[in-house]
Amino acid sequence: MRKGGSTFCSKFLRRAPRFSRLANDPAPCYTAPMHSSRLVFLGLDGLPWSLAGTLCAQGLLPNLSAIVGSPHCKAISAELPELSPVNWTSMFTASPPGHHGVFGFTHMDPQTYELRFTDFTHVHGPTIFERLAEAGLFPKVVNMPNLAPVRPMRAMLVAGFPAHSLEGAVHPPALAGILADHGYTVEADTVRGAADPVFLLEELHRSLACREKALDLLWPDMSWDLFFLVLTETDRLGHFLFPALTEPFHPWRTEALRFMAAWDRLVGRVLDLYDALPEPKRLVIMADHGFTSLVQEVDLNAWLREAGLLRLSRVPASEWDTDAIGPGTKAFALDPGRIYLHTKERFARGNLTRPEAEGLARELIRALPALTWQGRRVVRSVLRGSDLYGGPLAHLAPDLVLIPEAGFDLKGKFGRQGVFGHFGRQGMHTADDVFFFDSMGEDARTPTDVGRLILEHYGLPASILGN
Repeated sequence: MRKGGSTFCSKFLRRAPRFSRLANDPAPCYTAPMHSSRLVFLGLDGLPWSLAGTLCAQGLLPNLSAIVGSPHCKAISAELPELSPVNWTSMFTASPPGHHGVFGFTHMDPQTYELRFTDFTHVHGPTIFERLAEAGLFPKVVNMPNLAPVRPMRAMLVAGFPAHSLEGAVHPPALAGILADHGYTVEADTVRGAADPVFLLEELHRSLACREKALDLLWPDMSWDLFFLVLTETDRLGHFLFPALTEPFHPWRTEALRFMAAWDRLVGRVLDLYDALPEPKRLVIMADHGFTSLVQEVDLNAWLREAGLLRLSRVPASEWDTDAIGPGTKAFALDPGRIYLHTKERFARGNLTRPEAEGLARELIRALPALTWQGRRVVRSVLRGSDLYGGPLAHLAPDLVLIPEAGFDLKGKFGRQGVFGHFGRQGMHTADDVFFFDSMGEDARTPTDVGRLILEHYGLPASILGN
């Protein structure tokens, strides 16, 4: 137990006096509760539990090995769809998608057919950070995906993807200037990196250094009760070079492992800092989804178009051009593996009645598992959104959610000519094999449960109980 309160006054305050006044905090400096237990959360975006075990057994991740060797380290499952915004939001709201309303990287306006990228404005309900702050605790959060644009709260926040700059991604605002002065950037340039492995790895090393710099800046004053740090670089490496981590003779294996060694050193720094904390304390480590090598991208819209179920009113301007969906459409897909039935009651151009939609759903549930590529089954199962999701926002969910067989990345693009293809990526998300560790040995099934564990650690009940 700490001997006394920790005051939120540091060398940064001398540089930016406004920095000491957080939203809704009348005092000039924050004093942490004397009785609280510190909790450190380390996010390892996209890290498969099995891959971590393999690399540790090969002696390639010596720092992570201490965690992987613990009986408290295990695999959990992602919320569906198995995407970062869905699962990080589930963790930081301690609620599943049917309650927080995030079902993918994108969502389409059912009236205008405009496709928009999901961000924090689409998240419903309080975050665990707000609930903890209301209980008198002070969180610091670095690189949390889907947290921008941040809203003021009694916490220090540095949001991650889909933010591309510090503007609107940082609270208090004065922190943006401090991070910018140290060269902090929110995201690596994976657009150019997709076609240039040398550039990609340089970018990942650079962004990893940014995470470490934020750790150096925000950890030492010890004014916090909870420290959240998310390393998203493993996800970026996985998308474009995952086979280099699993294939011993892959041409980029040496450089990929050199990056993982740097990543492991930063993990080791966090573990050392945690070890130096006084008791009581708790360490939670979580990935948001697993990863595997990509066999083929599978464009469900191309399949629906061939089946006569998707009709385009014009040539799409891009792969994201949902406005090209024509009135004669009966079903369309959005990434990853989300199928929407084009009903009159839900969509402005919809033409299906509810009984017609139910009949079509049954047909698709029968037909899609029969899809194959070179004799290999592509779709493992098809789930109804109404069975998968509950809660006040379940009506926003896709009608069908497809679970792929390993290696088949289910897409919902517009304008692609073929069902199968490769488009620059070498790895894909999985819903299973998700890395998880809790120093107190508590069990979790999904990232939603992990958020609830954090609330319960401080005596705060989950806002909802189950789906």
